[in-house]
Amino acid sequence: MKKNRLPDQTPDEQNLTEQTISSIHVFDGALLQVYVDEVQLPDKSTSTRDWIKHPGASAVVPVFEDGTVMLVKQFRYPPRKMFIEVPAGKIDEGETPYSTAVRELEEESGLSCKNLEQVGSLYPAIGYADEEIFIYAGWGIDEIGKQTDDDEFLINYRVSFSDALKMIENGDIKDGKTICALTQTYFWWKRNEPFSIKF
Repeated sequence: MKKNRLPDQTPDEQNLTEQTISSIHVFDGALLQVYVDEVQLPDKSTSTRDWIKHPGASAVVPVFEDGTVMLVKQFRYPPRKMFIEVPAGKIDEGETPYSTAVRELEEESGLSCKNLEQVGSLYPAIGYADEEIFIYAGWGIDEIGKQTDDDEFLINYRVSFSDALKMIENGDIKDGKTICALTQTYFWWKRNEPFSIKF
């Protein structure tokens, strides 16, 4: 995939950069590392920034020959709600975004893909975290059986790609990474079309 390069920064944009003065590691969790930094602002005054260091994640939109996609339903504890999502998970130590995508797709949905193409990425929480989620489209699908983690409980949810897009429009899909993953895959698919889908 060709990387979309942002235009060179103008002098005004360069002047928006904040410089780290000091950084304190205040929480060491199994997933998240939390820091409180003192920063110098563009006008040379100082402020603090609370932020989370995250290992990153990968998400996959598995597309079947009949134009359906495999999503998953799972309960998410922080908002205490059920969500419809693409298969996804964090990048473990020693993994690449690609290898994470392969593993998470197999674990969460019980699928493997002969073809897996990165179609984009997103930063889901730029106000307080450095997490980047890498988005993949997958096709040439085989069913191999789920291998979820002991604390993961998911239900597969297969739906047409067009209906998944409608679920974004009507608010049935509320998860940010899933909205981005489906839309980025849609635009990539329209340009490249590994096989025809009626959207």
